[in-house]
Amino acid sequence: MMIGLRWSSAIHHSFSLHHSLLRSLSNFPLPVSSYPANDLSRYTARIQDLCRLGYVSEARSVFDTMPHRDTITWNSMIFGYSLNGMMDDARRLFDAFAGRNTRTWTILVSGYARSGCLEEAQLLFDLMPERNTVSWNALISGYAQNGYVGMARRLFDTMPMHDIASWNAIITGYCHAHQMVEAKELFEQMHMKDLVSWTVMISGYVMVNEHGKAWRTFLRMHREVVRPDQSNFTAVISAVVALGNLKLLENLRTLVIKTNFEGDVVVGTAILNAYTKDGGGLDEAVKFFEQMPERNEYSWSTMIATFAHTGLLDDAISIYERDPVKSLASQTAMLTGYAQNGRISAAKILFEQIPNPSVVSWNAMIAGYAQNNMLDEAKQLFHRMPMRNAVSWSAMIAGCAQNGENEEALHLLSELHRLGMLPSLSSLTSGFFASGNIGALEFGRQLHSLSLKAGSQFNSYVNNGLITMYAKCKNIEAVSGVFRWMKARDTVSWNSLITALSQNNMMEDARIAFDKMSKRDVVSWTAIISAYTQAENWNEALKLFLKMLNEGILPNSLTITSVLSACGSLAATNLGRQIHGLTFKMGYDLELFVGNALITMYFKCGCADSFWVFYEMFECDIVTWNSMLAGCAQHGLGREAVEIFEQMKSEQVLPNAVTFLVLLCACSHGGLVDEGWHYFKSMSKVYGIMPSREHYASMVDLLGRAGYLSEAEEFIENMPIEPDSVVWAALLGACRIHQNVELGRRVAERLFDMDPQDSGNYVLLSNLYASLGLWDEVEEVRKLMIDRHVITRPGYSWTQIKKKIKPVTANIQQEHIGVIYATMKEFYNNMKDPGYDSDLKSLKYDAEEEEDAHLYHS
Repeated sequence: MMIGLRWSSAIHHSFSLHHSLLRSLSNFPLPVSSYPANDLSRYTARIQDLCRLGYVSEARSVFDTMPHRDTITWNSMIFGYSLNGMMDDARRLFDAFAGRNTRTWTILVSGYARSGCLEEAQLLFDLMPERNTVSWNALISGYAQNGYVGMARRLFDTMPMHDIASWNAIITGYCHAHQMVEAKELFEQMHMKDLVSWTVMISGYVMVNEHGKAWRTFLRMHREVVRPDQSNFTAVISAVVALGNLKLLENLRTLVIKTNFEGDVVVGTAILNAYTKDGGGLDEAVKFFEQMPERNEYSWSTMIATFAHTGLLDDAISIYERDPVKSLASQTAMLTGYAQNGRISAAKILFEQIPNPSVVSWNAMIAGYAQNNMLDEAKQLFHRMPMRNAVSWSAMIAGCAQNGENEEALHLLSELHRLGMLPSLSSLTSGFFASGNIGALEFGRQLHSLSLKAGSQFNSYVNNGLITMYAKCKNIEAVSGVFRWMKARDTVSWNSLITALSQNNMMEDARIAFDKMSKRDVVSWTAIISAYTQAENWNEALKLFLKMLNEGILPNSLTITSVLSACGSLAATNLGRQIHGLTFKMGYDLELFVGNALITMYFKCGCADSFWVFYEMFECDIVTWNSMLAGCAQHGLGREAVEIFEQMKSEQVLPNAVTFLVLLCACSHGGLVDEGWHYFKSMSKVYGIMPSREHYASMVDLLGRAGYLSEAEEFIENMPIEPDSVVWAALLGACRIHQNVELGRRVAERLFDMDPQDSGNYVLLSNLYASLGLWDEVEEVRKLMIDRHVITRPGYSWTQIKKKIKPVTANIQQEHIGVIYATMKEFYNNMKDPGYDSDLKSLKYDAEEEEDAHLYHS
């Protein structure tokens, strides 16, 4: 056999019986029609019309009432069955027809191939007494449409004669398989090309996101004086949309006018859609819409969707109310607009008013619920659907993944696959996202294999999703493999690679990738700036930010938050204030994430502007409140923290575990023991939040700082969970503060057993001994550290010299060390005049040097 598909003996036996029956039936003459020719034609035309509309039973009734039928009538009825996927009925009628001709055989071969029944199509093709080019083309198209482009090519190479349809069929197969190199090679071999040939190539390039090549192919077609049609225009308009070039669109509109397609509603709607996709083309879109001589349901729905998507919901409602028909497409666009703009109740009301919602409407409502974090409602609607398509599954899978239910998203993908359906591109990318979120590498690999079977190996969205998934799963080799495999790498692909490398602590490689980019957008700059910020290379992050501004790229809100984080970490108050001013100019000052970043930055810089930012914010989330509490804790503002927490309660904002952690820390630093106890107990009793080890450590710190050392030890001993080194270290720190050697030694020994390489515990014990003048014990601790190869990392800080941030590291010669020491001594002398007294108990130096030594000690 010519194909590599599985065969069954039952199918062979069935076709053998059919073949014998056909030979017998061929001996019976077809009834000779005495019907007038015009009556036969009228009945045949009626059968064809009914079949095209899907009324196959009615068409069969007409067929059965005819006393006489000719070959065209039989072929029309067989074709009607095939067209509507009723292949068993088509086969029975084929078997009953004694006057089959080559067209009859070809109709059935084509029907089987179109339905995906390639084994049956191939066997029937092999049994054909005669074949013509149309027969060959039907089977080639069947293989190509079902993804078997290799088999289609072998048939193409063996067929005795090619026509333009043969070439177009095989080229279409390669385009659908995203094998554009092979498609282009065959296209160039064609001696004659028709409009279909050009349209197939343009559409193929659009499918693989090579929009520039699609546009150049259209220009070449135009130079060869091939007149475009509706399909050709819509294909090239898709390329222009992706290129985002309004000038090209205007040039194309001129050609549309010259070729008299200006009034074509499909082409007009495609142009309208192109305007709406361009960020600056909304005014042109409105103008074009108002000038359209005829509008269809998609024209109205496109404008409704555009206004809603850009946040102009009132304008969307106005267009909807002007729509004279208010078609299902317009209703669906309107309910989607409501959902996108947070008016999910209005979307629900409109959905319930639709008498017979289509699957598209159901899908829109499911997506709307998911976008508004109403996943339970989305699930209920999904299970109520009378019929689902691939988009239904995509919406539900994406909703689960975006709302943190990653396991459920992967379960739905598995169920979809069990039903024999290939996941859509959207489902695949959502699956990659969910797999990456939970580190499900093996499932992600299976999805990767499935994407190859679906012919999506060259799709940029799929490959970008794969890069992100493998990066989150820490498989950097697979990341590199996917990136190398990609034939067309867009800016998003490079951005995904940079993020993947930085997430895996490969900053040098991330920077090399960034520097190699021929075109960078704001996402590219944000990715590399965020990467340096997360890697604590804040100076480089700020340098890149300034370079980005110099190259004329305006930051987005994510860029601003990353840069503010760097400013806070460097205590660069002046630069932070300048960036704060930039947020006003760019309109980001009202954004929630930017406000939260400003609060954190000002607190890290020791600046009270945090409170001003907080009270000026129009919207606060739990991160806002926690940032305020953390800042108060950092600066010992215990009373202020309590006031903010009480304000948070009065505004009915529910605290989380982080809220209580920073609140307890604030109480600890502010010496508020009673308040700390109260809030600790309320965690489980009032809010149902079980304290973690970090909360217990904060309570130990609270009690220890206040001098309740025995109570702190008893608190640890009675903990319902096993205390870790952080809890015991908090008690050791309190022992140092209150110079309790006996307890400190016991706690330190326990800590040395738990974490022998943590230098902080040794330093705490050493400082405890030193504060009491126990220098022999200090030497013992130091010797123990040497014996155990414990490394103490030198401390570091920053200072600003001539508008530049300079790091200051202990035990390392600094470029400006003299200036730094002189400035520190000046500060020290200024503090000493009012009566400042330094604590030198934990340091061992000669008397005349001890104050200078303490000054420079890190």
